[in-house]
Amino acid sequence: MAKENLRYLVLTALLAALCAVGGLVKIPVSATASAALDSAPALLAAFVLPPVLAGFTGALGHMATAMSSGMPFGALHFIVAFEMFFIILVFAHLHKKGFHKLKWAWMLIANGVLAAVPFYFLISPAFYIAAVPGLVLATAINIAVAFVCVPALQRVKKMVKS
Repeated sequence: MAKENLRYLVLTALLAALCAVGGLVKIPVSATASAALDSAPALLAAFVLPPVLAGFTGALGHMATAMSSGMPFGALHFIVAFEMFFIILVFAHLHKKGFHKLKWAWMLIANGVLAAVPFYFLISPAFYIAAVPGLVLATAINIAVAFVCVPALQRVKKMVKS
């Protein structure tokens, strides 16, 4: 059991670090959204980690992006980090339950559209309307990157188990 916990701790740290690196790769979608490749490693975490740890990886990934962007919305990024935790947690649960198409749709809708809803009220409706197209595009790019990487990750996972 301790060996398994250590493996999860190391994988969480590794994938969170990859989220931080991905956070440095900015996606120029709009002036209103801090978009980067920080979600792709968090999506991959859902394939190898328990859902809670995958969610934690997603939250850390967003905070890394926010910090490397200069935290343009300050403390509001903590709201987004919590949202990322929840979005990746649900994504991981959907993966574990075998809802393979639904998990990708969930990610696109939840991260691209729903995650910005609090800012409709906290900042303005115009901010929300301006941010959503860029967030949907950035989410689609993160999904595509993760989707392409999944086969390699599954091969590595099989090698580690044997």
